[in-house]
Amino acid sequence: MATRLLLAELLADWQAQGGVAAAMESMGGVDAARRVQAGEAFDLVILAADAMAKLDAAGCLVPGSRVDLVLSGTSVAVPAGAALPDISSEAAVRAAVLAAPSLSYSTGPSGVALARLFERWGIAEQIKGRILTPPPGTPVAQLLAQGQVALGFQQLSELIHAPGIAIVGPMPADIAIDTVFTGAVRQGSARLDDARALLAFMASLQADAAKRRQGMSPV
Repeated sequence: MATRLLLAELLADWQAQGGVAAAMESMGGVDAARRVQAGEAFDLVILAADAMAKLDAAGCLVPGSRVDLVLSGTSVAVPAGAALPDISSEAAVRAAVLAAPSLSYSTGPSGVALARLFERWGIAEQIKGRILTPPPGTPVAQLLAQGQVALGFQQLSELIHAPGIAIVGPMPADIAIDTVFTGAVRQGSARLDDARALLAFMASLQADAAKRRQGMSPV
């Protein structure tokens, strides 16, 4: 879901330049990986690098077709109008988490890393009753905007255009949670050349400006 706005922009650019028409379906990473493993006929797959490595090892991807596309960083947000917590250091983020009456983070790779961080801090048990896990397809920003949670963590690309929230800033460098998203051609694709061409466009310098507009960095 973190890449859906970026991919929509890149597909529009691709088709405006005469590229073949392409349809995109966005879903949570767990669902996407499951559907690929179940044999659904996608031509291209774009997921977090670790998930793509597992699909590659399972024989779901064309060997050698994996390409890193973008780096996505995790940021902190609160409901619009709320006081902005100090997140300038690891200790400050820990204090903000402990002070928050409720919080939310995604079930994707950034959420997994954040849960590990809470375990390392020794606060996982203390805060588990305050964590609201968003339903599949529901962004953390929506829960913040609706006032259901006081503190949210999600990739910047999913927060940057969301109404009703205030982005506090990125995680401090020493505890930064970054995700590399990778694309690859699906094993068995009937449009191998078209899929490779579109993937090459997404990895090209032409795509860099769109990546930055959507809160990500080229890799």
